[in-house]
Amino acid sequence: MSGHIPVDDSCISAFQELKGRRDINTVIYRLSDNLTTVVFDAKGNLTHDELLKALPVNEPRYVVHDLLFASADGARQEKTVLISWCPARATAEEKAAHSSGYSSLQNLLEGVQVYVPATDLSDVEYRALVSRAS
Repeated sequence: MSGHIPVDDSCISAFQELKGRRDINTVIYRLSDNLTTVVFDAKGNLTHDELLKALPVNEPRYVVHDLLFASADGARQEKTVLISWCPARATAEEKAAHSSGYSSLQNLLEGVQVYVPATDLSDVEYRALVSRAS
């Protein structure tokens, strides 16, 4: 698969909602069943544990998450993170389409500050995300 995979408009509206409101901190996207479009999957105000549970073991997802943490000097920080969740169990076709969709999202979602490629839950553990965001 070459080129960019289109991103459904609902993905952009959900991202705008995340940026503009405080009652949701996470938006999850997935590939359409035929792997040709990035589509909206879910949104909510998730704890970190809930975020980890929302990632399927064998299917790719994209996650935009507002990460709250304290910096080394104790100051409260917030960074918008885009996680590319592509577990090892995903098919080769899914991985190729996922990579292309991730590029499309990177170009469209303005305001994302940290990009995290993840293939294993250890890549998205709270401490791992904070160390990337710091």
